[in-house]
Amino acid sequence: MPTKKIKRTTTTTTTKSTKAVKVSAASKKNPLFVSRPKNFRKGGDIQPKRDLSRFVRWPRYVRIQRQRKVLYQRLKVPPSINQFSNTVEKNVATDLFKLLLKYQPETKAAKTLRLRNIAVGKEEATAPPAVVKFGLNHVTSLIENKKAKLVVIAHDVDPIELVVFLPALCRQFNIPYCIVKGKARLGQLVHQKNAAVVALTHVNKEDKAKFDSLTQTFRSKFNDDTVHRRKWGGGIMGLKTQKKLELREKAIAAEAAKKAQY
Repeated sequence: MPTKKIKRTTTTTTTKSTKAVKVSAASKKNPLFVSRPKNFRKGGDIQPKRDLSRFVRWPRYVRIQRQRKVLYQRLKVPPSINQFSNTVEKNVATDLFKLLLKYQPETKAAKTLRLRNIAVGKEEATAPPAVVKFGLNHVTSLIENKKAKLVVIAHDVDPIELVVFLPALCRQFNIPYCIVKGKARLGQLVHQKNAAVVALTHVNKEDKAKFDSLTQTFRSKFNDDTVHRRKWGGGIMGLKTQKKLELREKAIAAEAAKKAQY
């Protein structure tokens, strides 16, 4: 009879022993550190801090501001209103306000004191200094009479219809104008809460060079620029609407591809 070949298999006990050691080491835990999983259900642990600004009940004036901003993004804004979003750069605005501060009108208290001193005889009556002119009707009449040399308009006047005609009026009479951020900043300049528009009618000799460079900048950015003046604004939808429109376009494209096969 033929002899059967027996295969001898050598088993290694070392691998098994190392695995057992690893498992036992992993199963052992430090008794000092007890795992306490958090429960965020009702009556459970304190909720983690989240940004809840979306759910805040804001005051009415803040809500109106936010809704106005969203509306200006969503709706199609005509060029005459959209041009007020194109404002002067920060560094140029700083130079402009430095110049305007030199022509800041005197306060009521300073005026009364000066007039009292003139009446008593402590001071001599002199010609009034060149100051910034403010007030919508006053500035409009200065533009129409070609007395204004520079017109500064605030970008956030409410209602915007009050100043919407001023850029076109300035271009008609060839007067340089600019749109700056902040009716409150203009108001602070003339000792008021807000100011829609201010104008310069006279500049001293020492400020002539600075004034000329600023007016040249404003002419190129506002008076002669037809791109921003004719550009429509808005039309930017929200994220959810954008996603819906994308899905709709994909469905239309898939439908067209199916029809093309037949």
